[in-house]
Amino acid sequence: MLNIVLFGPPGAGKGTQSQKLIEKYNLIHLSTGDLLRSEIAAGTRLGLEAKKQMDNGLLVPDEVVIGMIDNKVKEHRHAAGFIFDGFPRTVPQAQSLDKLLQENGTEISCMIALRVDDEELTTRLLLRGQTSGRPDDQNEALIRKRVMEYNTKTAPVADYYAGQGKFRAVDGIGEIEDIFNDLCQQIDAIKDRQENKK
Repeated sequence: MLNIVLFGPPGAGKGTQSQKLIEKYNLIHLSTGDLLRSEIAAGTRLGLEAKKQMDNGLLVPDEVVIGMIDNKVKEHRHAAGFIFDGFPRTVPQAQSLDKLLQENGTEISCMIALRVDDEELTTRLLLRGQTSGRPDDQNEALIRKRVMEYNTKTAPVADYYAGQGKFRAVDGIGEIEDIFNDLCQQIDAIKDRQENKK
């Protein structure tokens, strides 16, 4: 299985690139936001638990999110692989994900980060805010806070995967196609390595 963690701050272009990667490599998109919404809509035990937390303004506990990911992995056990979007965000989440994948006979192939500097991110998100209708994309102070939170909380996750030799970075500034080609180069190299290991 080709399992990719696509990483990057808000506005780095993860959504755009993950769609292109899903099509090219035939991957299952695992977005925690989508998972939460679908489990809540389906009224599952995990969905009801998540809704209770969210209604109280609390973050959904890691074990609930991991449970949802586990269901999705089991549901698609014959997939070519998964692309993880928005998860893991902390080292404990990365450790839990490793354990879950191991139990399902697979592992993370690589984590690829889209690198974009803070000023460019702020500009992009303010531009996006003009069309997205998302209030959190229209307030510069809020944007800078989100980017800072990403940098402090999620940077250790990159170190975690670097420690396993699975971290790659790609410049997230430039033409969409050029960035996509850079991502594909990294992924193809990983796929070759996986093939050679067999």
